[in-house]
Amino acid sequence: MTDLNPYSPNSPILLSTSLHVDEARKAISGLVSDLIEESRKLNSASDMECVTLDKAIDRILAEDLLSPINVPAADNSAMDGFAFNGDCLGDSINTVTLQIVGTAYAGKPYLGTIGAGECLKIMTGALMPAGCDTVIPQELTDFADQSVVGFKQNQVKRGDNRRLCGEDLQHNKAAIAAGRLLRPSDLGLAASLGIATLKVYRKLKVAILSSGDELRPLGQTLDAGSIYDSNRYSLTGLLNRLNLEVIDCGIVRDDPASLKAAFIDAASKADVLISSGGVSVGEADFTKQIMQELGDVGFWKIAMRPGRPMAFGVLKSVPGSSRKTLFFGLPGNPVAVMVTFYQFVRSALLQLNGASQTEVPLIQAIAEAPIRKKPGRTEFQRAILERGPDGRPTVKLTGSQGAGILRSMSEANCFVILPHDQGNVAAGDWVDVALFDGLL
Repeated sequence: MTDLNPYSPNSPILLSTSLHVDEARKAISGLVSDLIEESRKLNSASDMECVTLDKAIDRILAEDLLSPINVPAADNSAMDGFAFNGDCLGDSINTVTLQIVGTAYAGKPYLGTIGAGECLKIMTGALMPAGCDTVIPQELTDFADQSVVGFKQNQVKRGDNRRLCGEDLQHNKAAIAAGRLLRPSDLGLAASLGIATLKVYRKLKVAILSSGDELRPLGQTLDAGSIYDSNRYSLTGLLNRLNLEVIDCGIVRDDPASLKAAFIDAASKADVLISSGGVSVGEADFTKQIMQELGDVGFWKIAMRPGRPMAFGVLKSVPGSSRKTLFFGLPGNPVAVMVTFYQFVRSALLQLNGASQTEVPLIQAIAEAPIRKKPGRTEFQRAILERGPDGRPTVKLTGSQGAGILRSMSEANCFVILPHDQGNVAAGDWVDVALFDGLL
């Protein structure tokens, strides 16, 4: 019976002649959401672990990090200058002259009280003394010696240059929200709060394999018609950038028995299986039969270039395993593998691993030259983003954009993303660009 769930890999909506990129994204996200909900009902605690800060970079925070203190812990100075009571201020250009009664340093507070007509020399981060609510920066003073300082009344307002207790973070409020892909600044923030360990989601286990009789491992001599397998190395690099656990299942021959055995072995070990090759129209017949035995997998033709054929679904009838393994069957061409990973797999892995932000922000740049494009498909052109003579961002393609030309990816630092309904691009037109840095 055909599955009528619009998010199912085999939904009639998703088995159309040419599936829109946005429809594929929606289907993948919907199925991943279902898997997450099912996992949480079973035992969500097993998906988490505590790690020290030095091991937490690029992990995903599993629960809100609550601040155990106020930040700042007390009112303090935001400037090097002079602290005083703002009662003496007005709107005039008259000079205020204050007596300097002491000095406060960060970590060395002044313990006295500042009275009318008095001030305290104060350094950035030093606690505001009793009786003071304003700081005049040192560079705005007209004169100062060891005993007095002067400045115009209208150069500062009451409360200026004072950091209030708790204005950055309040005690027991969330300092970092759950779902954050932890960055260096997040680790520094946790450390500033005295927190040494963070609760994160465990790393997903992702198995990868390449299928094809023509593929050879590195170090083996190529015979007629054979090629070296590059896709597993590209995929390993992509997955390592996401800080996931990679299980390399090697190269698998193009025959049903070998492929089925490899899928069963990989699915028994991994949360996600990514294969490359074996999903195009002429190759998919026996793969489809195997997938019908092992789970619910759809074979899609996506309106995109490169990367039209793709399989997606869940392996859930694996002998000896109770887990459900998310499956992506990517094309065999090296560039198409990386494009489909970037467009579909990356965000799904982040979502499955608990991340709240999974999409890549786009920027705009000016096309240096015309780009040919047919409406009716989304295209991902490999390109180089630079700064033009006028300071504006410009982008140019890396030459031939064939799905097998891996050099086009190696030389690029971004994708130019041309939407489904977009036609030809003229030189000088603005286009959407997604940077590689940190992603690929």
